[in-house]
This record gives sequence, C-alpha cells and structure tokens, in this order.
Amino acid sequence: MSAGMPGSPPLRISQTRDHDPESPSLGKRPGLWPTSNNGQSNNSRATMGSWARRTGFKGMERGTSNGSDIEINLSDGTHIPKNPKFVSAEQPTPPKDLESGAAPKGVRAGVQANGTKEGNEKSEGVPSKGATRGAPGPFNPAKAKAMDSDASRNSSGQLRIEPLRVFKEQNDDVMSQSEGGEDQYVMSKHAHMKYELRETPGLVPLILYGIQHYFSIVGSLLLIPLIIVPAMGGTPEDSAKVVSSVLMVSGISTLLHTSFGSRLPLIQGASFVYLAPALAIIFSHEFSSLTEDRFKKTMRELQGAIIIGSAFQALLGYSGAMSLLLRAINPVVVAPTLAAVGLAFFAYGFPVVGRCVEIGIPQILLLVLFALYLRKITIFDHRIFQVYAVPLGLALTWAFAFLLTESKVYTYSGCSFSQQGNMTAVLTPKCQEKMATMRSCRTDVSNALSTSAWFRFPYPFQWGVPTFHWQTAAVMMVASVIASVDSVGAYHASSLLVASRAPTPGVVSRSIGLEGLTSILAGIWGIGTGATTLTENVHTIAVTKMGSRRPVEFGACILIAASLIGKISGFIASIPQVIVAGLLVFMWTMLAAMGFSTLRYSETGSSRNVLIVGLSLFLSLSIPSYFQQYDSDTSSILPIYFQPYNVDDHGPFQTSNKQANFALNTIFSLHMVVAFLVAFVLDNTVPGSRQERGLYVWSRGRTARNEPAVVKDYGLPFGLSRYFSWVRWVGL
Repeated sequence: MSAGMPGSPPLRISQTRDHDPESPSLGKRPGLWPTSNNGQSNNSRATMGSWARRTGFKGMERGTSNGSDIEINLSDGTHIPKNPKFVSAEQPTPPKDLESGAAPKGVRAGVQANGTKEGNEKSEGVPSKGATRGAPGPFNPAKAKAMDSDASRNSSGQLRIEPLRVFKEQNDDVMSQSEGGEDQYVMSKHAHMKYELRETPGLVPLILYGIQHYFSIVGSLLLIPLIIVPAMGGTPEDSAKVVSSVLMVSGISTLLHTSFGSRLPLIQGASFVYLAPALAIIFSHEFSSLTEDRFKKTMRELQGAIIIGSAFQALLGYSGAMSLLLRAINPVVVAPTLAAVGLAFFAYGFPVVGRCVEIGIPQILLLVLFALYLRKITIFDHRIFQVYAVPLGLALTWAFAFLLTESKVYTYSGCSFSQQGNMTAVLTPKCQEKMATMRSCRTDVSNALSTSAWFRFPYPFQWGVPTFHWQTAAVMMVASVIASVDSVGAYHASSLLVASRAPTPGVVSRSIGLEGLTSILAGIWGIGTGATTLTENVHTIAVTKMGSRRPVEFGACILIAASLIGKISGFIASIPQVIVAGLLVFMWTMLAAMGFSTLRYSETGSSRNVLIVGLSLFLSLSIPSYFQQYDSDTSSILPIYFQPYNVDDHGPFQTSNKQANFALNTIFSLHMVVAFLVAFVLDNTVPGSRQERGLYVWSRGRTARNEPAVVKDYGLPFGLSRYFSWVRWVGL
C-alpha cells in the first residue's frame, strides 16, 4: 500500500528542497510537520481540530528529548525497514487520533511529539516495497551519532540516514490541503475545547460565555483609570467618565480586531504596558507642578503621545516590517518582557494594601482561595471560582468593607470625615492619622455613583484638543513596540487553542497594524493608555474552553451599551483604593505568570535560556532602580510608590536638551524596556538551535492560501480578502 493512499502508515520519505520554492536552504522548523506528498492529501475530514493538538506541538520540558530512533531512506524514495526480528513484542503502537481513528499524520509508531514513547499495545508491521516495516527499537544515542556521522561522509546522496525528530523539513506543513478543495465539513472539536474559532454557540451559551469572558478579566479592563485619574488630580466624576470611555473603546477595538485583525477571540482594552509610561508623564516635573486644571492638561498630553506612538505601531504593522521582526521575537524574548510588565509595579501593590490590612489581606486570601484551592470545583460544568475569581473576590470584599463602614468601625469621635475637604478645618495629628485610615477603608469616600448621570455618551476629544511633544511621543513609541511583542505571544498561544493552524506572519503584521489604529482611537477618546490585546484573555480561553469569536463579539457589544449608562461607570469608579490595589496585586501576578508560561515552547532546562531570562529579569529591576535613585530628591512629596516614575529631573542623562533628558531617563527607567532589550540582543546573538530556542511556528503564506479552513479562520470578512490579495505582507 503506498504512502499516499488513505489508511496507509505515514512514511518519512526524504525529499529535496527543490520541490518547494519557498523553503529555505537551511534550517528546520519546530513542531511536528508531516510530509507534504507533493501537495496530495491523506488527511481525514475529521482531523480539522486545533493545529496544536493535531500535530502534537508542545513545549519542551526538562529531561525530554527530541531525538528518536533511526530509519533509513534512499534518495529515490525507497524506505528500508528495520529487520522484523529486532522488533520488540512490547513495542507500543502509534498514538491514536481519537477523532479520526487513525494515527496522526507524520508520527511514527510509538513516538510522541517530543520523542517519548507511549501505549502498551503491540505494533503492527506494514509491508512497504516488499518488506515488513517493524516498529523501531530502543533509541541508542551512540549508534545514532555514529550513523549520522557516516551519513555526513556520504556525498553521493544515495543513502541518507537520519534520526527522526519533531522538527521536519521546511517544506513539510502542518495540514495538507483538504480533499476536494472545499471546506464543506464541520470541524471536529478537540477534546479540551467546547467551541472552536468559527463555530457559533446557541443563544444561551453565547450570552453566558460572552459575559463570562469579560467578567473574568474585569481587573485588566477597568482598573487602570482608577490609578491614573487620581494621580492626575482628577475627581471621582472624572474617573467615571474615563471608565465609560474605556468601555466604549474596548468594545469598538474588540469588534474591529475580531473582524479585521487576527480574527482570534482576543479582547482589546487598556493595557498595563502603557501604565508605567503614562505614570512617568503624569509625574514629570512639567505636569506634576501644575496647580490649575492639571487633570485635563495632563490627559491632553497623554492623548497626543498615545496618538503618535500608536501611529508608529500602525506603520510597523501595515508596512510589513512586523513580518520581518517576527524572526527575532521568540519565547525567550517574550517571557521576560511580559513578566517585567507585571513585576514592575511591586512598589504599588502591598504598600497600598497595607493602608487597610483588615480589608486588603482578606481580599488577597480570597483571590488565592478561589484561583488555586477551589479552581477544580465545577458548578453546572463551569469552573466558577477559577473563572470568576476577580469579580467574586471584589464583591465579597466590597460587601465586607461596606459592613465595616456601616457598623461605624471607621467613625472616630471628634474627627468627622466631612472635614477632609474643608480647607479651614484644623485637624489634630491624631485626627490626620485617622483621616488617612478613613480615606483608605471607608466605602463612602467616593461620590462618583451619586454624581454620575444615568446616560452619558463618551465622545472623542472630550478633554480638549491633544497636545503633542516629541519627548512624550518617543516614550509611547517605545511602549507600542513592547505592546506589539506582548501581542505576538498572545496570538501564538491562542492559535494553539482555537485555530486550525497558526496565523501567517502577514496576519500577525496586519493585526499589529490594527492595534495601532485602535490605540489611536484610545488616544482620541482619552483613556490615558493605548488599547491592545489583553494577554490575560488567553488564560480565560483555556479555562472556559470557549474558542469561538462570537461570544467575544457579543460581549464587546455589551461593553459599548454599558458605556452609555453613566451609573455603571460611577459604580466602578467608587471602588475603594485598597480594594483596587488588592485586585491589581492579583492581576499583575497573573501577567507575570503568563509571561513565564511562554517558556514552555522552549527548552526550559537549557542553561542558555535560563541565563538569558534570569539576566534579563535581574537587569530589568536593577537598571531602572539606578535611574530612579540617581541623584534623587529625598524631600519629594510624592507617595513612595509613585516616586520611581519621577525620573526626568534627576536621571543620569543630563544634557543641555531637557526634552532629550526626559525621553532617555524615562525610557531606561522602564522595567519592560530593559528586559526586552537584554533578552532581544542575547537571544539573537548567543548560539542556540531552533529546538533549544523554541522558535515560534507561523504558517507559511502559500500553504495557508491553499487551505480553505485557514482562509476562513484568518481571511477578511465579506470577501474583502480578494481586494487585498496584492498586499500579502499584511494578510494570507
């Protein structure tokens, strides 16, 4: 039976690279890549699940090996099997594909993706060219090395001996073209997903999962305005207006991204990547010293900086430059960069929680209880505690704080809370201390809910015309590059879960360009940060098993509707500051954990990777500390957790150009920038194999364009792809 016929065992036939004009002359691709058979397909129609599950792609772990047994292939395509007498009776059978009932294409008997063995059944010999092919025996490293050395000395090309690895030839592909040239079947769901990318749930699941997606990452969506608005001198009413703008921009950006961006079920919103640069601008000498209308003037400066920085990101994507940059962005670069984003705010977390420990510490304990200890408890087949850890922790802690407030725990005789805004009131030192406690612990501090209108439309340029200065724009341009790196990791991780295969570099570049446009919208509306992919959404997809883009689009419509109801924004803006800090401790922890999790695609036991990541993280904490402490003013009136962002006056860069001083001192005081620069340079200069580095696997454009399933996954809607077929550097 020939290898190209259905039901036959997959034979690894050595092919020359001349068969594929797009294949480079050197190098192999990571992951399990079946042979292309010159464009012929032996895929079953039931094997259209996630490309990660179908191919067995997974990250390398310590102690695993990518080497396997030896097989011999002649240059004319003839396979020489091992002698049947050497086949062990205990040799396992190939891992079965539970969906199609056949062995995964390109996987040899008894060999998993990383070269490990599985199964307990006996292997069946299959005749090939008059010989019976037996399952390979135990792997002998010494023998493999000797045989490989012999093959390297054979220059005639008549005999080729090589170890079977998960890294196949460059012209091999994950998924061959489907039979008949049309995608007229329903994709079979892989075991760990309820709905895949293009599937549409029923009305009830659509509503439930749509709301669930956004509730699970409510901290990432809504908490940034509660930090930056008070820092700019804004009122609780200003916080409510910014929150409503965030809801509007997030809904619009998500709809645009799922339609014209990566088309993956990823939520767009205010990103923590922009938080540190925004705080650096807010606490710069020029804006921190303002005494009149400080909030609006600072917000207009942030708007101008975000618009220019986002325009640079759009240019980076739509020019196709991101497709080239992808070759140098890999897990060893993404991991420390993303982790540094979360770890950078360690000075803000517990120091603010410690202002009211009787509320802040129970909240953190609740979040840990729900997210870790109760994570496997299911109610109606939903992991309620794991998915809703943040909103549940927020609700219970807020209720507890409300009970303490109403029980007059924070009411002190001779020290009325109404005196806090009275400039003529004389407060005793003891009353001033109690006033700080009341301001941090009481739930009736903010009047945002009572002063908010029932209906309010957040409109563009609501804070005035943006102001533009090149030094602040340069800071945001650097932040947009870091946001792009963050998004690249999110695209790859989510495609592993829900898509038929990974996106092409052109699709990634198109998505980065659209993120630039949506961040321009964020600058126009004035939310204080850019609007990019929220990495935490990948964790939500994995937990909820919902990979369809439809619930995300439905939830985006809910966000837009909610932004018009002022009381919702006022309610969110009235969350006590200590509770906000407790939630942020958990969200920043999740962000750092998501960064470290990307290392699973590389060899985590490699000393090369460990040293690069460790050095990147250490320097990302140490170098910014040097800039922040250099000739610092010990008499600063700023809270200690905000002092690291006031570096424009006392940083080591002291030239005659104050604008250049601000830009350089601010950029190198950002933890994520230092982590990215160190990891980027080391990962792309220190020698290491593709397997060791764990290079991201992206689909090749020519193959993707011939796959109906891939075209439907990533192609533009309404048939727009045919009008942009000439710009393949930003598409399929």
